[in-house]
Amino acid sequence: MTVLRIVLSELIGMFIDDGSLATLCLILILVIAGAVEFLAMPPLAGGLLLLAGCLAILLYSVRRAVKR
Repeated sequence: MTVLRIVLSELIGMFIDDGSLATLCLILILVIAGAVEFLAMPPLAGGLLLLAGCLAILLYSVRRAVKR
């Protein structure tokens, strides 16, 4: 049973190395999608905000990793 747990943990770790990075990206996607869908934001503006937000989150994650 522990071998199965280790294998699953490694598989998940391959795709989600930094939990806060994945969480922040999901939150950003949900907020932008909601703004485009319910607030009638133009899709191009939503895409640009998504790009800028993902780059900001990536920069934050890299800076945090360098400090460790």
